[in-house]
Amino acid sequence: MQADELRKIIEAGVPSAQVNVQGEGDHFEATVVSAAFEGKSMVQQHQMVYGVLGDLMQGAVHALALRTYTPEQWQKQHQ
Repeated sequence: MQADELRKIIEAGVPSAQVNVQGEGDHFEATVVSAAFEGKSMVQQHQMVYGVLGDLMQGAVHALALRTYTPEQWQKQHQ
């Protein structure tokens, strides 16, 4: 699995997501920003992303450090 492949899968599955993935092999770090996360807890946001990845988390992806933000949270983080 390549980081770019993982990014494309997350972008396809999470509405209006901006995704940055780093890593190689089966260990990755991902930052996902999406309006679809509005009103959801961090756990629910992460569940959305893990749901998109499905069976990949059982093989191709061994470890994923995940950070999720709404666009508003992302903007505040980077002011």
